[in-house]
Amino acid sequence: MTNQLKFKDLENQQSSKINITPGAIIKGTIIAIDGQFAVVDTGLKSESRVSLKQFSDVSGNINATIGDEYEFLLETVDNGDGVTILSREKAIRNKVWDELSKAFKAEEMIVGKVIERKKGGFLVDLGSVTAFLPGSHAFTKAVRENPEDLEGKEFSFMIVKMEKRRNNIVVSRKLVHDKENDGDRKELLNSMKIDDVVTGVVKNLTDYGAFIDLGGVDGLLHITDISWKRLKHPSEVIKVGEELNVKVLNHDQDNNRVSLGLKQMVEDPWSNIDRRYPPKTKLMGKVTNMLDYGCFIEIEDGIEGLVHMSEMDWSNRNIHPSKILNLGDEVEVMVLDIDAERRRISLGIKQCKQNPWLSFSEDHAIGDKVTGKVKSVTDFGLFIGLPGGIDGLVHVNDLTWDENGEEKLKEIKKGDEMTAVIISLDSEKERISLGLKQLEDNPFDEFLTSHSKGDRVVITISTIDDGKLTGETTHGLPVIVKKLASDFSANIGDHLEVYFMSYDRKLNALAMSLSEIKHKATKYTKSNQGSDSSATLGDLMKKQLDK
Repeated sequence: MTNQLKFKDLENQQSSKINITPGAIIKGTIIAIDGQFAVVDTGLKSESRVSLKQFSDVSGNINATIGDEYEFLLETVDNGDGVTILSREKAIRNKVWDELSKAFKAEEMIVGKVIERKKGGFLVDLGSVTAFLPGSHAFTKAVRENPEDLEGKEFSFMIVKMEKRRNNIVVSRKLVHDKENDGDRKELLNSMKIDDVVTGVVKNLTDYGAFIDLGGVDGLLHITDISWKRLKHPSEVIKVGEELNVKVLNHDQDNNRVSLGLKQMVEDPWSNIDRRYPPKTKLMGKVTNMLDYGCFIEIEDGIEGLVHMSEMDWSNRNIHPSKILNLGDEVEVMVLDIDAERRRISLGIKQCKQNPWLSFSEDHAIGDKVTGKVKSVTDFGLFIGLPGGIDGLVHVNDLTWDENGEEKLKEIKKGDEMTAVIISLDSEKERISLGLKQLEDNPFDEFLTSHSKGDRVVITISTIDDGKLTGETTHGLPVIVKKLASDFSANIGDHLEVYFMSYDRKLNALAMSLSEIKHKATKYTKSNQGSDSSATLGDLMKKQLDK
């Protein structure tokens, strides 16, 4: 009994030297192999049985030898049946986590093997621990590798994130590349100077430009610095993987930013442009863009000019470009104006064709009669179509001698064929004035040549209304008296003596007054017409009567 107590005390004393807290790492020796289990002695009261699978290597080979000592994680000291449960796998995993944690804190690189592709990235074996490699951190070269190029291969990684409780580790291959190249990057940036020519590979294309790998440093080639001509996307000129010689436009060492230029490698096409294309030069160009107000024509690589809608067609100043042109069309244009400083060229298409306004003015003179169909009717008159696709305006005041022009205008419709007299021509301003009433003699001519302002005239009253009256002269010319005294009294059909004031073109009537006019004007004569050949007869009469 005494010997048994001594042995028990010795056993307890031996156990007390071992940390028997669940989760502790303890050492044990394989004392026997029993089927698929290794019998392990850890110095505790009972021996433990550990599956031989926990002693297998990456290839699946069992490395368990009697007499060898290993580390185990103590899961349970006594599971109720007097058995101590150990785990070789968890001990290894704990050890790996400890080593990875030290590397993470020290920002050291680790080695792992890409074993499987997953959504958004890859799984990496770090030795008993699996980490996740995001796709954004998987590639390092200027030209992207294919995902299959990574699987099954070992690489160096940097740990980005660790959560042991959730068994989560995130690694990066890109950070390794950045760290290894950090020194080279600083050296490259320090050696760069503005206007240096450097060689790089197109790494990526975006809507606003391209990123160029200069050997550890990425430079931005903005879309406006790719070509002198207008681009919608960088892919029109360059492609990923292409090697380019570019010029350094600017670089910021503090932020590792480099601005590059490709178009600066060739001469600016706008240099001496005004010498190459003086005004009135005719040349062929290509339609590159169409807008509501005009279109752009490329006349050489990197040089585009605007053809405003008013410079497209002689007969229609507001025509939309799509009505006569298509993208890619080759058209003849004329240089109208160049602003080299603002990089703007004004071009014209209609100037390369015969000017119908000039042709018309060469074939016709003021006073000639022309016939055409009414193209449109407006509040102020109507337009008659003329040879060459142009048109002339008949103002409402030049429609008739006998009645209100606005009333006459209501009788005219689009498509009516009409003959008119040319009363003014201005080919430079593209204006032609026509008249219908000028086809007949002016019934007011005789009266105006024989009467002066203030002369007495006898009229017959036609209407009396709202403080004014209308009537006729003895020769049937319309008369209007606009202001009647409140005590005025007369009847329709009465003869009334009034005083001549002026000729009212708008009302096409003689304006009279009931009061005598003290200051009289000279009579209207053809010698008073002046030499203004563009004025209508009515204009000349108004000019004379307003003296």
